[in-house]
Amino acid sequence: MAKTGISSGQSILMKWMAVLLLLVAGALTYVVIKRKPSVEKTWTQPQVVKRNVVERTALPAKEKAATEIFETISPSVVHITSIRQQVSAFNPKVGEVPQGTGSGFVWDKTGHIVTNFHVVESAHYAEVTLSDSRTYKARVLPVTAPEKDLAVLKIENPPVDLNPIPVGRSLDLRVGQGVFAIGSPFGFDQTLTAGIISALGREIKSVTRRPIYDVIQTDAAINRGNSGGPLIDSSGRLIGVNTAIYNPEGTSWSGIGFAIPVDTVNRIIPNLIGGKGPPRIGVRLGTEAYSKQRKIDGVVIIAVTKDGPAAKAGVVGLQSTPGRRWGLGDVIVGFNEAPIHNRQDLYKELDKHSPGDSVRLRLLRSGKVREVQITLDAG
Repeated sequence: MAKTGISSGQSILMKWMAVLLLLVAGALTYVVIKRKPSVEKTWTQPQVVKRNVVERTALPAKEKAATEIFETISPSVVHITSIRQQVSAFNPKVGEVPQGTGSGFVWDKTGHIVTNFHVVESAHYAEVTLSDSRTYKARVLPVTAPEKDLAVLKIENPPVDLNPIPVGRSLDLRVGQGVFAIGSPFGFDQTLTAGIISALGREIKSVTRRPIYDVIQTDAAINRGNSGGPLIDSSGRLIGVNTAIYNPEGTSWSGIGFAIPVDTVNRIIPNLIGGKGPPRIGVRLGTEAYSKQRKIDGVVIIAVTKDGPAAKAGVVGLQSTPGRRWGLGDVIVGFNEAPIHNRQDLYKELDKHSPGDSVRLRLLRSGKVREVQITLDAG
């Protein structure tokens, strides 16, 4: 019977293979053990070194002045949200819809807030948020000055700690002066930007398309939401009300912003609070095109308001003539000592006065010039 099993040669080979496997396993074990300390070193907790604080030196005078102005004036600056009430077609209940936001400032301790007319235009009321985040309901006073883009809000039940803004003057401003704008650009309230007065005596159009004169131009960043906020000089006084930016995209990258001069504001706001509008003559004026077409040097009076200042002085507008044609009445050619060539000339002189002031008008009718005295009324 034949024998079966492993030959001596195969046995020797298997022994050598076993030895070889043991050697390989030993070598791998050595490598792993040898490399383990380096892996542990990679994850060793780093030593934490605490940095010493370098104490700040005293602020430069310019920076110190800016911080002091902001700390002093910011309590006088408010954030305004205009609210409009409307009825939905699907819900008969009156709803309240935010119309937009803007800025404003405290005028007096009785709760009057000054802002731009376009900020609260068409609003039924507004919410006024003070610098410390307290919010109050405020009504828009019925008399506004859209031709100057100014309006006044009245806080209901105002707090006793209101901070009226210090009022300066704009007559003696100079190009190059440092200025600061405080407001709520894009809804970020209590924001300070700085710049200089870039130009004076600018003219811009109000929401009624009537020109606003002697406007301050500044490169201090003014964006949407800054409207109605104060422009401040380096003495911390109000010198203007931020009202517009010259950029169709509505951002300040162009570096040109405009503010209504405080001398204009200080003349108009007390009248609005007292229920009086801007001064008026009591006439309806012809357009520039109407005068140019007829080669008239002056402002044509189209119609006279019944019982108004001009009517009481005997001023007349266009007159009906036979054949259903209209003939010229009075043409304004002078206002006090100033010659009047167009509506801009007339508005500029009128803006220097308040309701109740007595002025002289020089009128041209049928080739003859006469002068009348009128007492300005409140529009």
